[in-house]
Amino acid sequence: MFSRRSKDRTGTPADLLAVGLGNPGDKYAATRHNVGAEAIDVLADRYGIQLKPSKQAALQAETNRRGQRIALAFPQTFMNDSGRSVRDLMRRHGIDDVTTSLVIVHDELDLEVGVVKVKLGGGLAGHNGLKSITQHTKTQDYARVRIGIGRPPGSQSVSDYVLRRPGKKDRVELDIAIERAADAVESILELGVEATMNEFNR
Repeated sequence: MFSRRSKDRTGTPADLLAVGLGNPGDKYAATRHNVGAEAIDVLADRYGIQLKPSKQAALQAETNRRGQRIALAFPQTFMNDSGRSVRDLMRRHGIDDVTTSLVIVHDELDLEVGVVKVKLGGGLAGHNGLKSITQHTKTQDYARVRIGIGRPPGSQSVSDYVLRRPGKKDRVELDIAIERAADAVESILELGVEATMNEFNR
């Protein structure tokens, strides 16, 4: 379990820290691997806030929603080192209990394109971003909002597939899924993980 001393916290404690995974820079924008980060952008737009660079190697912003404080972040460390940023963001926002206060939004090869599922803990399914987060936080008990991108066709490699922009048909499906993923994060903030799983995993 991730632990920290109270003096490590550098900001107002958050009720929820939602982190969208992806790779920074225009080269990777709108690729399959960045759908998690796109969901965080959707939430920032909904809340009328702007993600800005922070000392935690992330674009991040904070706001209050119905009396609860939510922090949004997109690590700028590249996917394979996401955990370093998430660990520092947790310190900044006073996140002690990852099961209730940390949500990772990410792409999921094992779900069909456009499917959104919510999961608490469990395996990492080979996802390098999740592996890094687990390594740096010493736990995998955090909640995940998983956005299905499907498996690569034919002999295309996974790395080539996730780092490419999807075709028009898949893009439409993913845009819908990204909005739904943002809905799931809001549901977790309002209703908790279990209730959100019941709603989104039916």
